[in-house]
Amino acid sequence: MPRLRRRIGGGLEAIYTEGFPSRKTPLSSGGGVEVWLGIGGNLGDPIRRFQRLRHFLDRRSDLELLESSPVLLNPPFGYLDQPVFANAVLRIRTRLAPLDLLDRLLEIERKFGRRRSFRDAPRTLDIDLLFYGERRIDRPRLQVPHPRWRERISVTWPLERLARRPKIASHPLSVAH
Repeated sequence: MPRLRRRIGGGLEAIYTEGFPSRKTPLSSGGGVEVWLGIGGNLGDPIRRFQRLRHFLDRRSDLELLESSPVLLNPPFGYLDQPVFANAVLRIRTRLAPLDLLDRLLEIERKFGRRRSFRDAPRTLDIDLLFYGERRIDRPRLQVPHPRWRERISVTWPLERLARRPKIASHPLSVAH
């Protein structure tokens, strides 16, 4: 699995590998809502898991993968006694309502071995719903935009990589928050 690794400073490293970054021509001509997901993990081989996740999403009819960022390797936060994290951002299209999408994402995390032992614990796969179109959602189970997205290099760096690319109709950095 060829990888291009590039140090970007501050203990961060960018990885360019199969499927990260990528952009697909949408299968459908519209319908649904554009959603941005943050993915992360630090147990096992997270980059290989991200690639498996992409293949898994390619076989789904309810989640259409449109684009992925490069992978960012970055130090953990919160609980620090754990391996570095791999993070990326995915842009997808779905017809699922926000809470249905959240349930589907939690189901996918479990399918990929996610176990929740304590806050900021090491994990196989974490999927955060960052943006759901331009909607604001403030419910006990779901807050969109993700409440701490601007504070996390693990989200802002991959988002900036996607936002710089041509032919993106809209991106979360242009959404008023």
